[in-house]
Amino acid sequence: MKNAPDEAKKELAPGGTLRIGINHSNFLLVNPGSPPGAPRGIAPDLGAELARRLGLPFEYVSFDGAGKLADAVKDAAVDVGFIGNEPQRAEVIAFSPPYLELPVTYLVPAGSAIRSLGDVDRAGVRVSVSARSAYDLFLTRHLKHAVLVRSEGIPASVKAFAEQKLEALAGLKPGLMDEAKKLAGARVLDGQVTAVLQSVGVPKKRAAAARLVHDFVEAAKAEGVVARAVEKHGVRGVNVAPAS
Repeated sequence: MKNAPDEAKKELAPGGTLRIGINHSNFLLVNPGSPPGAPRGIAPDLGAELARRLGLPFEYVSFDGAGKLADAVKDAAVDVGFIGNEPQRAEVIAFSPPYLELPVTYLVPAGSAIRSLGDVDRAGVRVSVSARSAYDLFLTRHLKHAVLVRSEGIPASVKAFAEQKLEALAGLKPGLMDEAKKLAGARVLDGQVTAVLQSVGVPKKRAAAARLVHDFVEAAKAEGVVARAVEKHGVRGVNVAPAS
């Protein structure tokens, strides 16, 4: 990719340094405890690999929520963002094909009458969710009767679920499985509500930049770069997305 047209590289990184937007609240893509500006994990590794292949210096720009990162990509405050590919965001962000699929389901407390995914969307059910996450946007469109209780970030949504004694917690399945171990009698519901497709996003009107990240993601999947990053960081419960 170092042979990519100079115009495309300039469109991708107008300032000469690739600004890589990273969402620290996504514990599957960014290792918990990573310091702001120096993240570790699948997404930071892929961002660094993109810059390396293009022959560009880079810097990480850290965010504590998906919504804030989405705004930064939309406003070109970062050059690329590692973020869930979601239809509402796609109105203002140009996404690469997905590189990972993250399953989403619910956690319910001990003694809950909710036994299956279909039991959640009922009157009187309150679902704790991380505000403006990809699955919040999905549930906003699809839930008809249950009420979403939004908190800023995944840890806050877990806290709200426990402290407010809510009926369900929506989230990424691997994380919910970890939370279930901490809450006596809590259960993760079988199946998945949806899968969050993790992609690389660039500002909407940067067509040449979008082609670069498209080609990078497809190559990274085909060459095993994504799979090796998943293995390196010991992430469980995610799937490398198929070729587009």
